[in-house]
Amino acid sequence: MNKTIRRASVFVLLLVLALLGRATWLQFYDGKALAEDTKNRRNAIQTYSQPLGNIVVAGSSITGSARTSGSDLAYKRTYTAGKLYAAVTGYASQAFAPTQLEGIYQDLLNGTDNRLKSVMDTVTGERAAPGNVIATIDPDVQKAGYRTLGDKKGGAVAIDPKTGRILAVVSTPSYNPDSLTDANTAGSAWKSLLGDQDKPLTNRALRQPLPPGSTFKLVVAAAALEDGLYGNVDVKTDSPIPYTLPGTTTPLRNESTSAPCENAPIRVALQYSCNNVFGKMAVDLGQDKVRAMAEKFGFDDEQQDVPVRAFASSYPKEMDKAQTALSGIGQFDVTATPLQMAMVSAAIANGGKLVSPHMVSQVTDSGGDVLQNYDDTTDSKEIVSSTTAEQLQSAMQTVIEQGTGTNARIDGVTVGGKTGTAQHGENNSKTPYAWFTSYGKSDSTGKEVAVAVMVEQSDAARSEVSGNGLAAPVAKAMMQAALKN
Repeated sequence: MNKTIRRASVFVLLLVLALLGRATWLQFYDGKALAEDTKNRRNAIQTYSQPLGNIVVAGSSITGSARTSGSDLAYKRTYTAGKLYAAVTGYASQAFAPTQLEGIYQDLLNGTDNRLKSVMDTVTGERAAPGNVIATIDPDVQKAGYRTLGDKKGGAVAIDPKTGRILAVVSTPSYNPDSLTDANTAGSAWKSLLGDQDKPLTNRALRQPLPPGSTFKLVVAAAALEDGLYGNVDVKTDSPIPYTLPGTTTPLRNESTSAPCENAPIRVALQYSCNNVFGKMAVDLGQDKVRAMAEKFGFDDEQQDVPVRAFASSYPKEMDKAQTALSGIGQFDVTATPLQMAMVSAAIANGGKLVSPHMVSQVTDSGGDVLQNYDDTTDSKEIVSSTTAEQLQSAMQTVIEQGTGTNARIDGVTVGGKTGTAQHGENNSKTPYAWFTSYGKSDSTGKEVAVAVMVEQSDAARSEVSGNGLAAPVAKAMMQAALKN
């Protein structure tokens, strides 16, 4: 009998030890993961037990918090002009993980960021008063882009070339973040947004790389000038008409058969957007040199954080010569976001130096004391020489004054730009994408801005789809708003 009792006691003891071991494992190893699980309602209860900090634009909060009733979630997020700023703020939801600036700075905005804690907060374990995020967005530029894009499906970005401050991030069609904030209604709103064929949740300014068409010719021109293939933008190129894609019998056609594209210098080739010139130029340079220049501008960067992570624009890794020629006119597998093409124009406008783009200026505590100043920590890198930048500026100005970008002219502003119309679908069976990238410099104040616009789809007839017709007016409105003072 004693033997049986001893065995039972040992078995029970082992069970107790196993239970204690499991409890210890859960407490010390799995505890953090369980606490941070998005399905753990305690996190939402804690987050929304008090008002959140705010995202601020030009001194005014574009977010807020409202008291709820009859819920353990005491507050919910609110938005001022939510559709206008959705591509900037993202959303903070009682039901879903936060996105965009709301997600990146969620600890700061809900008061759990350690930088916010006072000595007393540390002793008592109380949550600190939430901090605020100060955005670089200029509301006038944001409104100009949103208004002029209107019902079109597209995206636009504006950057200050000298500081890297992002002045606008516009994506249309947009959505109202308020529809996703309340746990009781967020689910149905989410399903509705996901089912919308226009994909309003897609941030087309930062996260939808598409073929950039002829705007990419600026990158090829920069590579040719830096490489010394051509000494300046007025030297005649070796560009026959027709130019047949290497290894094929297919001619690379120009939009206008009457344009003076045969052996045209870079200035004229940009002015008339000559495909034969840049297709052959890409082949003459070779894909490696074109790729190297594209990567200097930011293509293929998988960690392009502004601080929202933008999707990488891409230049293909392996191509034959015919595909390399097509890449030279922004086709084949070349893709870019409006952010990326705005960076190209910004670097050219800034004498060849690209300042890291960012859309947050500062983060502060509840009292306004600065915890981090991003304007003080911007860095820059030389993409092309100042001589090459000046050459490209001059050629881009010709595009506006006498070429395909006349709709972007602004009195009292020196404007340089490049239009683009990119094929869409097999054999260009779908509506093409309309692009425009540019910079503007006030003749009176010297103030500068770089803008890129992509129109994915509009109500315009196919024959009327062009960078100058659809995208340039949007860029013009944004440049005027940025340079008005």
